[in-house]
Amino acid sequence: MRYLDFGGRGPTLVALHGSFGRGAIFTRMAVELAGAARVVAPDQRGHGRHPHPGPFRHEDFIADAADFIRDLDAGPVVLFGHSLGGITAYRLAAQYPNLVRALIVEDVGPVMRRPEIEQPILDVRGWPRAAPTRAELSEAIRARGVPDADYFMQSAERDGDGYRLLFDWEQMMAVQEGAIGDWWSDWLGSSVPALVLRGGHSTLLPAGLARDMVARRPGARLVEFPDAGHWIHDDEPVAMARAVAAFLAEQK
Repeated sequence: MRYLDFGGRGPTLVALHGSFGRGAIFTRMAVELAGAARVVAPDQRGHGRHPHPGPFRHEDFIADAADFIRDLDAGPVVLFGHSLGGITAYRLAAQYPNLVRALIVEDVGPVMRRPEIEQPILDVRGWPRAAPTRAELSEAIRARGVPDADYFMQSAERDGDGYRLLFDWEQMMAVQEGAIGDWWSDWLGSSVPALVLRGGHSTLLPAGLARDMVARRPGARLVEFPDAGHWIHDDEPVAMARAVAAFLAEQK
């Protein structure tokens, strides 16, 4: 599994990206946390520089991440996950308690299905994967109803005379479908300290569900970022890093 080791002082923090992402999306977070943690961010199957034909069952993502943590040989890690990566993180913590010392979940809850989540899957079938220029690829994605294509474009790289996304849209449908479910038992199945981060404009973690999430799990706390959306690490990077660093300091 390809990964970025950003270095830094402090406990090893393994950061799992969400659907359509890659390890590099955590570059800014790693810079902000350089004095508080060693940030390591892998590209998960089907994403970034980890091409994979599948399958894309969520259990496979959990097994991959568990193997990755073991191979790091850094002892129990602080496990950070955004969106899909957050579900992977808390499910892994429940299934492999010896691998995780603390848990940080960015903008995702213990339920990923309707009716609790209005749109748990973004239908991306048939979306464009390549274009002659980076600007044209970004515009083609926005034309599908995405107001800001920046998150997707972090996975766009030059390919010959044009630009191509590193992931496949059809595979991303399978990735998203694999995370659909009720994961309350996994969220409640771990006892390590946990920090939940929620964007005030989130579409995937309703405020009531976030409050219930921490109320039902001892040792969990919620920090909200009123001006952020689903990608807190992009919308409020300094404030998020401050909250994460404070949480890490308490785990010493």
